[in-house]
Amino acid sequence: MKILVINGPNLNLLSQREPKIYGTTSLEEINNELVDFSKTIAHDIELSFFQSNHEGEIVDIIQKSKDYDGIIINPAAYTHTSIAIADALRAIEVPCVEVHLSNINQREDYRKISFVSEVCFACISGFKKDSYKLAFLGLYNKINEQRN
Repeated sequence: MKILVINGPNLNLLSQREPKIYGTTSLEEINNELVDFSKTIAHDIELSFFQSNHEGEIVDIIQKSKDYDGIIINPAAYTHTSIAIADALRAIEVPCVEVHLSNINQREDYRKISFVSEVCFACISGFKKDSYKLAFLGLYNKINEQRN
């Protein structure tokens, strides 16, 4: 099973940027914890990680991800602005989970709008770093359901 984890703008600054909102764990630490967590579920899972502050690069990696079984995506600020990312996800027809560290529904009004949610089968938010583990578990189960 191959899963791609995509992170959008400013997530490379995790642990430095607004720790009260996003937590004190770095993106690298989150990625490493997700690898360790995935091994407790199954040993045949290949996780790949991608982070970019540039919308076009995120679109490009999505378009090249047709060989993946699933995607976990934290589009960050592009959640609320990027029809291009939503269209790229729609085009590849790979199951996708949207993930956020903070609860976007308890924040500013503009953060409550997600163009990406429409093309993802689920959205996990508000559990800080554990949002990724919950998203992984949901995606893993979804992929296995589709295989059976």
